[in-house]
Amino acid sequence: MSDWTAFGRVDEDGNVYVKTAEGERVVGSWQAGAPEEGLAHFARRFADLVTEVDLVEARLNSGAADPSGSLTTIRRLRTSLAGAHVVGDIDGLATRLERLATVAEGKAGEARAARETARTEAVARKTALVEEAEKLAAESTGWKTAGDRLKEILDEWKTIRGVDKKTDGELWKRFAAARDGFTRRRGAHFATLDAQRKQAQGVKEQLVTEAESLADSTDWAATANRLRELMTQWKAAPRASKEAEERLWERFRGAQDAFFSRRSEVFSARDAELRGNLERKQALLAEAEALDVEADPRGAQAKLREIQGQWHEAGRVPREAAANLDRRIRVVEEKVRQAMDSAWRRTEPSANPLLAQMREQVAEAEQRLARAQSAGDARRIREAEQALASKRRFLELAEQAS
Repeated sequence: MSDWTAFGRVDEDGNVYVKTAEGERVVGSWQAGAPEEGLAHFARRFADLVTEVDLVEARLNSGAADPSGSLTTIRRLRTSLAGAHVVGDIDGLATRLERLATVAEGKAGEARAARETARTEAVARKTALVEEAEKLAAESTGWKTAGDRLKEILDEWKTIRGVDKKTDGELWKRFAAARDGFTRRRGAHFATLDAQRKQAQGVKEQLVTEAESLADSTDWAATANRLRELMTQWKAAPRASKEAEERLWERFRGAQDAFFSRRSEVFSARDAELRGNLERKQALLAEAEALDVEADPRGAQAKLREIQGQWHEAGRVPREAAANLDRRIRVVEEKVRQAMDSAWRRTEPSANPLLAQMREQVAEAEQRLARAQSAGDARRIREAEQALASKRRFLELAEQAS
């Protein structure tokens, strides 16, 4: 630019020319002062063009600019040089712009390839999300997990850029359809589940009602068995809603607890009574087994009868102890019986109190027959004769045995 004649000139009429490889052309006129000032003015315009080209090149090389936009700017500048009202190395600047255009085209091609790659990847990502959503909609029964995942897919979907409008719209329709399908299927599932829970609630209310009706029963065995059956039915029945399930379970368990607590109290009292009876019978048995049967059979018999009366009054004992107690008391009874039989055989007939008693009974029967005969009452006579015959027969048998 310091060499005013290198790229331009001003003629005597004030016309300003720029010099190019194709020749000179008029770029303006200068009438205000010296020709050098005119050249300098148009040279500054050329400097402004160079500054714009410098800026485009710098942004293109730094990667801050869009290569396609830079290419458009370069082409605009290149085209404008043919009629630019400037004085400078237009050919050199044109050559520079051609080189920049080549660089910009290369970077624009790279950018297009990158965008295409990004678009392909974005389409693939959204396609994968759509396919996952469709699979969840068709197969998943983990309703909460699947619902949360569909929300995550939507959030991820919103972050994906670079898909062309048509493809994006088609993929979105598939995703929306999958999400709606899942929502309908989930709604139908919970509607069915709600109906099942209501039915289950009705079944369990019946079980609770029966359990509560049995809570005050004293038919311990049958009621306990029935409550266990009700528990089995409870476990086999579907679950009601959480609130209803908890409320009904509290009532059901309360009825069971009330019955089994009362049964436990009764059985505990009964067990205590049986243990007391066992202690009494054990004491009586010890007393019976200590009897000196050989020395005093009659005394032992009398004492045993007293013990037997107390034995029956003592009541029931635990089942596992009853058989042994009964066996031991029978041993004592048999021992006393054998001793009495032996003593009976050793007794003289005349001294046998039983024979004496039987003879007295025969004498009384003879007297009743005599009174009946005196009265002439045929019925009384017949009855007295039968009674006398019976007593005489028993007396004869007793006397023979003695």
